[in-house]
Amino acid sequence: MQAPITSTLSRIESGAASGGDLEGAHLDFKTEGSTLKETAQDLAEAALCFANASGGTIVVGIHDKRRGDEAFVSTELDPAIIRARIYELTEPPLTVEAEALQYSGHRLVVIRVGEGLAVHTTRKGAATRRVESQCLPMRPEEIARITEERRGADWSENSSGREISEVDPVAETVLRSYLTTAGKEQQRRLAPLELPAVLQELGLLVTGATTLNHAGAILLCGPRAGENHEVLVYQHRRTTAGESDLVRRWQAPSLIAFRECLELISSRTTSYPLTTSTGQQLTLSDFSPDAIREALGNALIHGDLRGRRPVTIEHSPEQLSITSPGPLVTGITPANILTHGSKPRFRALARAMRSIGLAEELGQGVDRMYREAVKSGQDTPSVAVIDGDAPETVVQFKAGPPNTRLARFLAEMPPDEQNDTDALLITHLLCTRKSVSATEVAPVIQRSVEDAQAALHRLAAGDAQILEATTGTVGRRNPRYRFTGPSLARLGSAVAYSRRNRSDSDRKVIEHIRDYGTINNATLQRLFDVDVYAARDMLQELVGREILVRVSSQTRGKSVRYGPGPRFPTKATRRRGKAEPQLPLDE
Repeated sequence: MQAPITSTLSRIESGAASGGDLEGAHLDFKTEGSTLKETAQDLAEAALCFANASGGTIVVGIHDKRRGDEAFVSTELDPAIIRARIYELTEPPLTVEAEALQYSGHRLVVIRVGEGLAVHTTRKGAATRRVESQCLPMRPEEIARITEERRGADWSENSSGREISEVDPVAETVLRSYLTTAGKEQQRRLAPLELPAVLQELGLLVTGATTLNHAGAILLCGPRAGENHEVLVYQHRRTTAGESDLVRRWQAPSLIAFRECLELISSRTTSYPLTTSTGQQLTLSDFSPDAIREALGNALIHGDLRGRRPVTIEHSPEQLSITSPGPLVTGITPANILTHGSKPRFRALARAMRSIGLAEELGQGVDRMYREAVKSGQDTPSVAVIDGDAPETVVQFKAGPPNTRLARFLAEMPPDEQNDTDALLITHLLCTRKSVSATEVAPVIQRSVEDAQAALHRLAAGDAQILEATTGTVGRRNPRYRFTGPSLARLGSAVAYSRRNRSDSDRKVIEHIRDYGTINNATLQRLFDVDVYAARDMLQELVGREILVRVSSQTRGKSVRYGPGPRFPTKATRRRGKAEPQLPLDE
């Protein structure tokens, strides 16, 4: 998410960064050329580059290689003339906003470009698209795809030439199964209807005909005789770089492939039981089933299926990646994918998937994918677009035993915050950083700095109250925030920077027992500012090393008392000028 222009300019003015450091997918800095003609051509090309992506801002009067006051070279350009020249030099004509801006005694011109309604070119027919901080030439097939998307054409609504009689019987059974268990009565009532009526209601037929559209054929029809139409390929490896020990390929229809692939992933996923302090029973996995389901559903809905390239899945104990054909839908990037409005590539297919119950009703499948991964105690997934002749979109999940302390902490937050993606991502971020500001949080939650500040303030002053402003910044407009003491105690080892040195912990416990004779769970909580679970783990570890042993008749609960075990260090005493050796604390 782009920061406000004034905030960005202040970083350049302070010398913290140059314009080139701050340029990206939505921001470009320019200086005037030697002539108005040269300048107008340069700005027109920069503007159409943004318009062919997802829009952006051009600031004229900043040298992108300099820092501090030297970067502000100013400009005398007339915004009205620039607007007119950009309109004249692009095809179809591109309308932009342009205005003069005074900043620290310098005159700049700010040009704001929206996402285009078509693919824009120069008068010579050259088309470029903004990718990160570069303007890259567009290939003919890319121009055709974006043109179709922006005109609202939907390939999945067109006739596939397949008749209702060609629907795969197994796929029909899977379809009715999904409808029977759907969450809404409107969906469940479709399950017992005759197949033509079901297909009509789901929008899988060409209007006024018995022929399936492409969406219906993809979901329900197998390949024609003699054809090969792989829709999904799954590979499992025992290690990330090892040989495949299982490869499964599914031919169309996609509905069968979707269900069977999820079952296959589930059978190779480890689950971990977890109980919260309120007695709630949770089941965690090294890959969140809900997050994987959303990712696979998105790949099948939003992938570019016209070239008949399959969705591929690479699965190992360390990671799972889902690769779909084609780039993200025009206007959506990895940097705005969480907050950009729903924009399916194929509307008819997306509507049918939602009606069947395989996609989020409000198009927030990606939002849910991030949310469920964090709630399961895992890292957030990553999304990347691989450009080239056959572009692909890759969603990757990292695995490993879930962070149970974080998962328990999130499960015990107020209900509204448990399902708030911003709150979960901020909590996850603070497990690796001692404090954060709104500026640092904004790109993580993909919102403005103002929205990030509001989210931080809510987590500090609202029902959750898991954060607090740091003492030195509490009076600032955008303070730095950290976990409160009780939050840190509950999170324990989930917070990377609060891990304790075992030798120091041992010494504190040993000194306490020497002073008081015994120790219990409640005492450990006070000594180390941890919760009951962390104290329990510490006691079990010390008992396992025979430094402590249970000395009370009570065997369960927080009040069980522990005293010196067989390997409890003896206190050093002077004898003939020598100290008695102590047993080592760590071995």
